[in-house]
Amino acid sequence: MRKILIVGAGQSGLQLALGLQSKGYEVTLMSNRTADEIRAGRVMSTQCMFDTALQHERDLGINFWESQAPRIEGLGVSVAGPESARVIDWVGKLDGYAQSVDQRVKMAGWMETFAQRGGQLVIHGAAVGDLDYFSRGYDLVLVAAGKGELVSMFGRDAARSPYDAPQRALAVAYVHGLGPRPEHPDFDAVRCNLVPGVGELFVMPTLTTSGRADILFWEGVPGGPLDVFQGVKDPADHLALTLELMERYTPWEYARATKVELTDAGGTLAGRYAPTVRNPIGRLPSGGLVLGVADVVVANDPITGQGSNSASKCAAAYLAAIVEHGDRPFDEAWMQATFDRYWDTARHVTKWTNAMLGVPPEHVLNLIGAAGQLQPVADRFANGFNDPADFENFFYEPEKTSAYLASVAPAADA
Repeated sequence: MRKILIVGAGQSGLQLALGLQSKGYEVTLMSNRTADEIRAGRVMSTQCMFDTALQHERDLGINFWESQAPRIEGLGVSVAGPESARVIDWVGKLDGYAQSVDQRVKMAGWMETFAQRGGQLVIHGAAVGDLDYFSRGYDLVLVAAGKGELVSMFGRDAARSPYDAPQRALAVAYVHGLGPRPEHPDFDAVRCNLVPGVGELFVMPTLTTSGRADILFWEGVPGGPLDVFQGVKDPADHLALTLELMERYTPWEYARATKVELTDAGGTLAGRYAPTVRNPIGRLPSGGLVLGVADVVVANDPITGQGSNSASKCAAAYLAAIVEHGDRPFDEAWMQATFDRYWDTARHVTKWTNAMLGVPPEHVLNLIGAAGQLQPVADRFANGFNDPADFENFFYEPEKTSAYLASVAPAADA
């Protein structure tokens, strides 16, 4: 039986651990926190997962919260104009629903399941030296802990990382008491509110430790009027600031948020990081090799909501590559090929995310505007969040955008 060590108990690490466990591998999982500590801790992300990523969980039978989590059936875009009025407002319907489950709920539950199924769970914050010691007893070591010292083993891939500084300041609040969007009171949608030159507000339904909730998530251009959450320690102050900015920049969203309250004392999060692609193979002091997983090697800004989706897709790709490899050694060539297999998906996410961080060119503004008049455009844009590769066909190049809009308009008029 092949022995595999996974360091990091997030979406990718746990999904991969449970997947390998189900295939008969002897898996050890290292986490710096217990399940109870995760459950009682601070929120970790916004994690809206679309259909393809959710299917990877279904395939492993670990979609434990699917019946409880809100079904997100649409994705809407609003653009603020002068005087904070909406100049664009539409919602596209998703082909398959999306869902968000607070990672405190999911990671704690998955960790307990892994242990109950006989997995070796080690609660220990691993440094490079620890990993060097532990790694000698395993056929393969995977690093899925996206923060901390271990990431330093994976060098930055400058050719694939156009930004060397954070492009947004992030601020998240989980709340109860948010009203429905009056434009679609009969179904849930993620709402993307774009405030040109200032930043973005994302609003999405979720399942948290206390049941149904909603996430208010500001992404502010660094140094701009939304970049004000650093140093705000009190959760109540964080929420008050969130709402104050909503009232000023997205009054249509503020109108349904006047009665909200935080889900819990751990329901806020603020920070920033530079989007980075890293070389996938890390070398230990002893010369041993380790393979980076998910946001250890491809960390995109959350502006396109792809973090958990990418983590799920990475875990699925790695699981398939490990199983297919049989009893052969997990050498450097296999590690590179395994990452390349994932990068074939991830490259589309990175290209799209980096494009969304910049000032949108005229043809993209035209596309987003056209979605307000042409429902097929709104639907296709929304479903790009599930399959970002499709943006190659109609988003990046003005000629392709024009051709696509021309092809849709007659159909809409017919």
